[in-house]
Amino acid sequence: MHPPNAPRVVVFAKAPLPGRAKTRLIPALGAEGAARLARRMLGHALAQAMAARVGAVELCMSPGPDDAAWHGVELPDRVQCTDQGDGDLGARMARAVHRVTTGPHGHPVLLMGTDCPALTAGIIGEAAAQLARHDAVLVPVADGGYVLLGLRADCPDIFRDMAWSTAVVAAETRRRLAALGLNLWLGPTLNDIDEPADRVHLPSEWEF
Repeated sequence: MHPPNAPRVVVFAKAPLPGRAKTRLIPALGAEGAARLARRMLGHALAQAMAARVGAVELCMSPGPDDAAWHGVELPDRVQCTDQGDGDLGARMARAVHRVTTGPHGHPVLLMGTDCPALTAGIIGEAAAQLARHDAVLVPVADGGYVLLGLRADCPDIFRDMAWSTAVVAAETRRRLAALGLNLWLGPTLNDIDEPADRVHLPSEWEF
């Protein structure tokens, strides 16, 4: 059992389907290879989230968990599956944050992606600990985005009208948090896996 104020870890992921997952890696890996890597990174992200033991782990899925796209994708029993729903990435993340943080049983939330094998249980655990002392936590990636964002309360303004998938996302998120008067813990800058050249950042035991 987790304490009542434990953060909920919400892992955002697309179905790892050939031709739809990690499309920028298809020139190097092929559609099937890119999908296999997406599946491997999804499993790794969920394993790290659970190993951190900071709170309940949820997989927020696109498309939703009942879609045939997820058939054959093995997921841990202890992970709750939810639907990202419609809208751009900001709308979907804002919806998840609102759902987790508000209401009589609200919790702090850690949103994380699956594209960064360097996001380990240790870093997730440190982010959770820092979220107990800060309004927000952020783990940036080298391309200008972020792989983890933690909030103690609903904060829709940081997701609205954002230029997603560009080099300004993390910096603009930090600017908006500061404008709202929220104090931020900034984690280490990691590398995610989006382009063929990024494969140098995969764990050495992974063969892709």
